[in-house]
Amino acid sequence: MTGRAEAISHGAATIINAIATGKGAAVGVDLWTKATVTLTDEAGTIDVKILSDSSENPVLAQKTVERILKHFGLEQEFGAKVETQSNIPVARGLKSSSAAANAIALATTAALERSLDDVAVVKLGVDGAVDAKVTITGAFDDACASYFGGVVITDNLERIIVKRFELAEAPAVLFYVPAKKTYTADSNVKRMKTMASVVKIAYREALNGNYWAALTMNGLIFSSALGYDSSPAVDALTAGAYAAGLSGTGPAVTAIVPEDKVDLVKEVWQKLEGEILEARINQEKAKVVS
Repeated sequence: MTGRAEAISHGAATIINAIATGKGAAVGVDLWTKATVTLTDEAGTIDVKILSDSSENPVLAQKTVERILKHFGLEQEFGAKVETQSNIPVARGLKSSSAAANAIALATTAALERSLDDVAVVKLGVDGAVDAKVTITGAFDDACASYFGGVVITDNLERIIVKRFELAEAPAVLFYVPAKKTYTADSNVKRMKTMASVVKIAYREALNGNYWAALTMNGLIFSSALGYDSSPAVDALTAGAYAAGLSGTGPAVTAIVPEDKVDLVKEVWQKLEGEILEARINQEKAKVVS
């Protein structure tokens, strides 16, 4: 047994936030998280280094490794050392937790020289996120978009993929990222659930292939519920974005932008305090890289 493996999984952006109804949708983006897992003989001890943000809590990595070890009945045999590196800002709605859980689950499985089908890897990562209390619904939609890429529509309660769309083109994805962190687990679930009836309409639009319109609808709905200013999204639409709206529980705003409008959207967002990230739609599956 080599006992060491590295894996990569990508980021994602919200199309439909699943907290209101238990059903969601997301799209993969080419931001990334890499995880390196090295097995040790110290059973029960999982040391974690989050190289890109050392202030973050290591519990997600620990719980994800524990889930994989337990799945194979090896929790009494191995511990692990985990290192993660990422260019996804944490706690801004950009699926940093889903990408990390996917990469760690995949790397741990490979380090054990075992194999799992893709959805099983995703579900064990989701279990780790639930154990770590970094998610409300388990974020199966985000995890699937992070792992598989493209547009993924899911039932988070049943943990099933309802529909997937591979995109013929890969438009730019811009994120307006305010400096303030907002953790999903701290969000006002009651207010979000009051929006269920209109979120269901947006979800149906996504299922029918109108996923960019659904993204905009969802963003306006949840900005209203959570008290965010929707003007960054509206400004992006005015500047020519196909779609724009709050990602996750915020505070980041996603804009899906045709190539010739990227500079115009950046220009309207540069007046705001915060960071602008540029990415592309991702359609590559998560993978072991060494």
